[in-house]
Amino acid sequence: MDYGAIRNLPTMFFEQAARFPDRPFLSAKRDGEWQSLTWAETAERVSALSRGLRALGIGPGDRVALVSENRPEWLIADVAIMAAGALTVPAYTTNSEEDHLFVLCDSAAKGIVVSTAALAKRALRAAQKCPQTEFAICMEQPDDMPGQGLHTLLWDETLDKGRKAPDDVRERAAKPARGDTCCLIYTSGTTGRPKGVMLSHGAIVCNCMGAQEVIARLPGYREPGEVFLSFLPLSHAYEHTAGQFFPMSIGAEIRYAESLDRLVANIGEVRPTIMTAVPRLYESIYGRILRGLTDAPPLRRKLFHKAVELGRKRYEDPASLTLGERALDRILDLLVRSKISTRFGGRLKAFVSGGAALNYDIGLFFVALGVRLLQGYGQTEAAPVICVNRHDLVKIDTVGPPMKGVEVRLAEDGEILVRGELLMNGYWNRPEDTAQTIRDGWLHTGDIGEFDADNYLRITDRKKDIIVNSGGDNISPQRIEGMLTTEAEIAQAMVHGDKRPHLVGLIVPDADFARTWATGRDRSADLASLLKDPDFVRVIGAAVDRVNARVSGVERVRRFVLSSEPFTIDNGMMTPSMKIRRHIIREKHGASLDALYKN
Repeated sequence: MDYGAIRNLPTMFFEQAARFPDRPFLSAKRDGEWQSLTWAETAERVSALSRGLRALGIGPGDRVALVSENRPEWLIADVAIMAAGALTVPAYTTNSEEDHLFVLCDSAAKGIVVSTAALAKRALRAAQKCPQTEFAICMEQPDDMPGQGLHTLLWDETLDKGRKAPDDVRERAAKPARGDTCCLIYTSGTTGRPKGVMLSHGAIVCNCMGAQEVIARLPGYREPGEVFLSFLPLSHAYEHTAGQFFPMSIGAEIRYAESLDRLVANIGEVRPTIMTAVPRLYESIYGRILRGLTDAPPLRRKLFHKAVELGRKRYEDPASLTLGERALDRILDLLVRSKISTRFGGRLKAFVSGGAALNYDIGLFFVALGVRLLQGYGQTEAAPVICVNRHDLVKIDTVGPPMKGVEVRLAEDGEILVRGELLMNGYWNRPEDTAQTIRDGWLHTGDIGEFDADNYLRITDRKKDIIVNSGGDNISPQRIEGMLTTEAEIAQAMVHGDKRPHLVGLIVPDADFARTWATGRDRSADLASLLKDPDFVRVIGAAVDRVNARVSGVERVRRFVLSSEPFTIDNGMMTPSMKIRRHIIREKHGASLDALYKN
């Protein structure tokens, strides 16, 4: 495909549908069976929905929110919205009603498309409260249809409405220019207030071009013919580009996993050739493999661990392998690594890891077992992929060289700067934040890095104060800490969880509250003593639970440790401007926080 000639994303879709009309494109499991839509069938539904949206008043520049788990209708809705000249506003399925209301009102979304009845409960309540939102389209029948103020239709009803209108969608779809914004993807800022990242058609096409140049080098690559298994949330820029538009651009088939719990089983059924994933998946599979070895026969355990040992040695110091070890390593390819390959479907060409930093030991574990794992790096503001490893030279401790069409350089302080068509058009209605993030045409990522002799980028630190968990979710710690400290029982808090599966917290109880609580129960008012009192700890836990009930799943503090020492300027844990110094706090309490993940 000539990526340089693509005008916009819906035009790219319709051109691919014309090339591969009868090939399977989108598949999902229904009633226990995988059911597929061909490219032509998908195109017909995109066209019908786009006309239905226009019949509801959607036109160029309007915004339409999309709240759905990964399924064929997600892609159909996304492309249909863009084909009408409007902007898709993906929203996380984990959003609270308040989160949905903020996204709808901030983007001034004219409509919302929502999938299941469970998701509709929160999303439709929010839509009713947003004065700009006029209609909702439900893929499935909601439990309660909203009352006045929100025109609510079912998915099939909207498609039928569109089919009655003349089919001029392809002509309409060709109107948006390559540089026009096609979607707003909300991501957390350092203040905790979500920002809508305006991505253009060209930014995503640029990413697709770079991904194709990387993937096309894989042994056995076929175009068309690749099979992707989609399971990361399509509301993430990573899956939106790498798991949807990139497969579309190479004529691949996309199959949607049933759920995270069913992912391993789905991998065996679908037998994907390429998968995009986040470190959390590798952590989960790593743990599952090791747990499975517990009850295995001793010989099997011994062979497995030997395969890992020699695989690590082959990666880190191949010259150190003896002749006998080389021979044994080849035998272990058959006895161990082939079985691992079968577990991933038997035809996986590569896992691509992104969204967060991959733990070196976890990555090396998979490489040692013969799994090709390409770690990359990106940001939503860059559509999102900036760098990725190449299969002929994998360096697990790096994120690889820049992709095609991407310029990367380092500022004097080591900050990673990025330039190219992949950059966002800016933050929605936030010109000051845009001007601060993109200066002189360069995206200032807030990350610190260094290049090695092969031009592979290594991320060494982060300037901006954002937690990126192992699932790739961006979390503003200040938002959660601010909510925790509004509780009467809590004076100060710091949440922790970078590169981890979930958040934990360090909490300093409020001294006045502790004193009152202790006095009323004939306990010592000494805070250090109270930290050992199970009843007092439960009271603090109840305060944390109240906050957890008001935030999304990834923002919840799963466990916490208490401290009687407050954060002060004198002990270095607070700046003169009264901001907590996270690195100092982690130096003192890091071991206690890390221990919360072990028990």
